[in-house]
Amino acid sequence: MVDTAKKMEIGISTFLEATPNTVTGEAVNHAERLRNAVEEIVLADQVGLDVYGIGEHHRPDYAGSAPAIVLAAAAGMTKNIRLSSAVTVLSSDDPVRVYQQFATLDGISNGRAEIMAGRGSFVESFPLFGYSLDDYNELFDEKLELLLEIRKSEKVTWRGGHRPAIQNLGVYPRAVQEPLPVWIATGGNPESAIRAGMLGLPVAFAIIGGMPESFAPLVDLYKRAALQAGHDPSKLQIATHSHGFIADTMEQAVESFYAPTAAQMTKIGSERGWGRPYDRATYDASRSLRGALYVGDPEFVAEKIVLLRKNLGLTRFFLHVNVGTMPHREVLRAIELLGTKVAPIVHKELARLESNS
Repeated sequence: MVDTAKKMEIGISTFLEATPNTVTGEAVNHAERLRNAVEEIVLADQVGLDVYGIGEHHRPDYAGSAPAIVLAAAAGMTKNIRLSSAVTVLSSDDPVRVYQQFATLDGISNGRAEIMAGRGSFVESFPLFGYSLDDYNELFDEKLELLLEIRKSEKVTWRGGHRPAIQNLGVYPRAVQEPLPVWIATGGNPESAIRAGMLGLPVAFAIIGGMPESFAPLVDLYKRAALQAGHDPSKLQIATHSHGFIADTMEQAVESFYAPTAAQMTKIGSERGWGRPYDRATYDASRSLRGALYVGDPEFVAEKIVLLRKNLGLTRFFLHVNVGTMPHREVLRAIELLGTKVAPIVHKELARLESNS
């Protein structure tokens, strides 16, 4: 059995969806969605959740092109919750500015900022900022190297192939946390898991389809790479990010979440050539106990999170709410239930498993 003694963190991730309402056909405007996000972060902090992450996107159906600014807007109104990107598309950004933004957030929040760096599943930022997709992998490797150099040292000397060199220049402000947490986010790429392990960085796996237990070999790859590089695997952090929704009853959660999820997943699927539209059979299979959707009442969602912990040994779980636009009051209720109902059940069950091991 996977070690259950490690602390288990539970939180929210979002892309700040601004998709059309499946009933009215109207899309929430970006300004309203941004204000709603701040309210969500404040509530998540109040109900005891550990982390809130915002993913970076540059397209009309998402409002989260500048996660650090949204997180900073909530920093002064919160006390404990950690504030993270989910993810920062580092390949098309400037690592100096990324560090400065999140170090600023770290100061405002008194040491609660995190960066989750990824190559980008959505690639709209590449042409927007003048980068070629031909350099997709090379850009990430180079910019991650620079970001880690910046967080390690106030004065930086660095040279690469896609950004002007830096010669003994300071980067300010410095983060409160030393070092500022940098996670590697991946959708299941083995090379990304190995890279994170070799660097001794925490890793976050996006699990949005299939069976989450199938990610166990990637977790093993990550830990073996860390061990070979001289890092202690027992001290590494592993997160997962999965779509889901919680309501007071199973029926309410299932029916509320289906239509917006199907609409958005069908749209993304058509863009990426996945084939047939997202249908109810796919949805129902995914929300089963071993599926990738965490949809249901608090007891069922908690049961699924505990199973995920057993199978993967994760130390953090992100519930992605929501996939398509849903009524703000329902999203707030889901966050409330995650903090006040789901998290206590999960922690109690993990404590029981630990005492029996």
